[in-house]
Amino acid sequence: MNQKERMLAGLPYRAWLDGLSEERMACKRLIHEFNRLPPDEEDRAEELLKKLLGKMGRDAWINAPFHCDYGYNIEVGDNFFANYGLTILDVGKVVIGDNAQIAPNVSIYTAGHPVHPDSRNSGYEYGIPVTIGDNVWIGGNVVILPGVAIGDSAVIGAGSVVTKDVPPWTIAAGNPCRVIRKITEEDRKYYFRDQVFDVEDYT
Repeated sequence: MNQKERMLAGLPYRAWLDGLSEERMACKRLIHEFNRLPPDEEDRAEELLKKLLGKMGRDAWINAPFHCDYGYNIEVGDNFFANYGLTILDVGKVVIGDNAQIAPNVSIYTAGHPVHPDSRNSGYEYGIPVTIGDNVWIGGNVVILPGVAIGDSAVIGAGSVVTKDVPPWTIAAGNPCRVIRKITEEDRKYYFRDQVFDVEDYT
């Protein structure tokens, strides 16, 4: 098993061997172009995102600036939207479902290093996959750590550090992120806290 195969299998690997440095450089070139495009060149931006990502659903979009390691380990579903400043360390697989929304300055980390300094100084690192379900909303400045799964229709509050799985249909927030409550049918009529929709076509 070479180092890329070890990386993709979630095993300890060394990131400068077996073509991984060259793959990261190729990704950086595409990211460099994407992040410096004029704002009206949306067609070219979409082309670059399709080259970068392993899978890009219909009507998916990421606002620049965007950063990732490889790109091909990232899959996003239909109607995915990420705002400015998304960083994904995609050493491991990152799979994001349909209708997911990501606020500014969110970081998703699959990459990690051993805790013991001797092990860490050996140069070995690892990547553990992250999964984000359908209809998930991730607030601004959230950090998602390796191995986390966020269930369908969950909401992650701004500034959270997500260290463990989040169940579907829950609101979770904090550092470390914890479930605050379930999302219920009663929530449907509110657009912000206790503010009720004043229109009829929101469902």
